[in-house]
Amino acid sequence: MGSVAVQSPTSVPSSDRVEPGSFPLTTAQFPTGGSNSKPVNAHDIASKWVSSFNQYIKIPSLSTLSELFLTESYWRDQLCLTWDFHTLAGPSKILSLLKTNPSRITSLSLDTSSSYRSPQPSSLNNEEVQTVQAFLKVETDVGSGEGFVRLVEAEGVWKVFTLFTFLKQLRGFEEAIGKKRPYGVKHGEHDSQENWADRRKIEEAFEGGEEPTVLIVGAGQSGLTVAARLKMLGIKSLIVDREDRIGDNWRSRYHQLVLHDCVWFDHLPYMPFPEYWPIFTPKDKLGDWFESYVKLLELNAWTKTTVSKAAWDDKSAQWTVDLERVVDGNTQSRVLHPKHIIQATGASGEPNMPNIKGMSTFTGSRLVHSSSFTGALPAHGQNKRAVIVGCCNSAHDIAQAYHENGYSVTLIQRSTTLVLNADTNLRHMAGLWSDDGPATDDADVVFMSVPNAVVKRMNIDMTVVQAGEDCETLEGLERAGFRLDKGPDGSGLWIKYLQRGGGYYIDVGCSQLIIDGKIKVKSGCEISEITAKGLVFEDGESMEADEIIFATGYLNMRTQCRKIFGDEVADRTRDVWGFDEEGEIRTLWRGSGHPGFWFMGGNLALCRWYSRMLALQIKGVEEGLM
Repeated sequence: MGSVAVQSPTSVPSSDRVEPGSFPLTTAQFPTGGSNSKPVNAHDIASKWVSSFNQYIKIPSLSTLSELFLTESYWRDQLCLTWDFHTLAGPSKILSLLKTNPSRITSLSLDTSSSYRSPQPSSLNNEEVQTVQAFLKVETDVGSGEGFVRLVEAEGVWKVFTLFTFLKQLRGFEEAIGKKRPYGVKHGEHDSQENWADRRKIEEAFEGGEEPTVLIVGAGQSGLTVAARLKMLGIKSLIVDREDRIGDNWRSRYHQLVLHDCVWFDHLPYMPFPEYWPIFTPKDKLGDWFESYVKLLELNAWTKTTVSKAAWDDKSAQWTVDLERVVDGNTQSRVLHPKHIIQATGASGEPNMPNIKGMSTFTGSRLVHSSSFTGALPAHGQNKRAVIVGCCNSAHDIAQAYHENGYSVTLIQRSTTLVLNADTNLRHMAGLWSDDGPATDDADVVFMSVPNAVVKRMNIDMTVVQAGEDCETLEGLERAGFRLDKGPDGSGLWIKYLQRGGGYYIDVGCSQLIIDGKIKVKSGCEISEITAKGLVFEDGESMEADEIIFATGYLNMRTQCRKIFGDEVADRTRDVWGFDEEGEIRTLWRGSGHPGFWFMGGNLALCRWYSRMLALQIKGVEEGLM
C-alpha cells in the first residue's frame, strides 16, 4: 500500500509527515454504484452474500474471491484470519494471505439481534453510492467474533467494498461477565474466616509465592483497560506505577486540562461513565474515576513502584523483574517472574525536549517541557511574558492559561497546525457518539469497521464541510499569521493523529484569543539560541521571556522502553505508531518483536477497543492456542 517514507521537515509539509520508517496511508476510491432511490431487500442481499462467502472461503481462488469482493475492496481483520491485524486490499492480497494462512474462519452469519444490527440499506460518498450494510457473527477455529460488511452492486452482483472481522472471545475461555459472573459467596460452613476484604489484600500483595502472569507498567487508561480485560479472562496481572496514587498521571498535568474528546467516545470497558457525567471530562475528575475503576474492578495495582531491572530468558520464556516499591515511607524490593510485560506508559515515549544552544543560561523563572507544566501563577499587572514553543492541544491550553493569569503570551509555531472547533467536532461525531447514538459496542464495531484508507477518503469530504463550518475562525487565524493545514492530503484530524501522533488543535477557546491579538503568534521560524532573558530566532529577531514552555511532543514509545527495560529489550522491539504497509498502526496492541513484551497505548476509545485484542492474544499464548 505504499513505500517506506524517508522524509525531512524541509521537503515534506507538516500535514503529510509520517513517523520514521512508517508508510504514508493511501487514499481509497469509492466504488461506483446505483443511487439510493433503488429499492433493495437488504436482508436477502446480505444473506445471499454470506452463503456465498461460507462456500467459497473453504477453497479460495482468485475467481471465487472476485465473486465476493470488488477489485478495489478491503478486508480488515483482527485475530480471526491470523493472530495479528491485517487490512487486505483486493482479492489478490486476500488470496495471498489465505495461501500461506488457510482461513481460520469457519463461518459467517447475519446478526439480527436488534434492528440497528440487522441488514439495512445505506450509502457512501454523500449518498452517491448505494450500499447494503450488515453486522455479522463470526465463528473461527478457536472462538467467535463479530463483523461488519458493506456491499455494493457491480454488474448485477453485490460484492464487498469493506469487510471487517474481529475475534471477541475464545471458546471455553469466555469472559467472566453476565451469565458467567462470579457467585460472590460460598454458603454453608466455612473452614476460613477470611472475608472478601481479606482475600483482596492477599491477592493484591502477591505473597506466599504467588506471581502475576502479566506485569503491566503504567496505570493510565492503557494499563487499566488491559488489566480489566485480562482479569475477565482469568489472567492474573499486576499494574505498577511510579505515581503516588492511581490517576495521578492525569491529576499532575496542567491545572486547566479538560479532555478534548467527548464522554461517549471515552467510556471504559465494563464500567462506562454514568449518565450525569459531563461531556468533556476535567483531568482531576478522570483521575478519581481511574482510582475508583481499580477498586471496583478489583485490579491489582502497586503505586510508588518502579522497575529497576528486567531480563528475559528465552529458554524458560519468562521475565525476571526487580521492583522497587515505597510502602509507608520505606523502600521494599521484590523480584517477580511474569510471562508477559505490557508497557502501558502511554502512546508516546520520553518528552521531546529540544537541545538548543544557551538553554542553561536562561535566568527566567521557568523553562520546562509541557509535561512538567503544572499551571500558570497569577501575574496580573506584573508585565510577565510567557513563550510557548509548539502549536497543538497542549500548547494552546497552556497559552490560554497564561493569558488568563495576566501574562503577555506568544506561541511559536514551527510548522502548520490543523484546527477544528470542539463543537464542530462534536456535531460530526454525534452519529455514533452522543446520547442519541447507538450503544457503545455497536458504535465501536461501525467505527472500527472502516479500513484506514477508506476513513481517509471519507474524511477528505468531511474536512471540507468542517472547514466551511469553521471558516470564520480559520480565516481569522490566517489573518493573525497562524498557518493552517487540513491533515494528510486534506483528510483531517483523525488520520493526522494516526499518521504522526499530533499536529492539531481541537479549539476550546484559544483560537479567538489569537484572532483578537490577545495571544501573539510567531510562525515559520526556528529558535537559534536561548539567552539569559529570552530567545533568538533564525531570522535574527529576539524575544524576551520570563517563562518558556516547550510543548514539543514526545518521542517514540521505544525510547521509554529503552529507559525502563534497557537496550537488550528495546533493540528487539519495533517502532510504535504510524501506519504499516497494510495501513494498520505499527506494533501497538500486537506482537512487538520481542517475545512476551507488548506495547499498549492510545486515547480512551482506542484503549477500550484494543485492550480486548491484546488480552485475547495473551490468553491465546497462555492456553497454547498461538
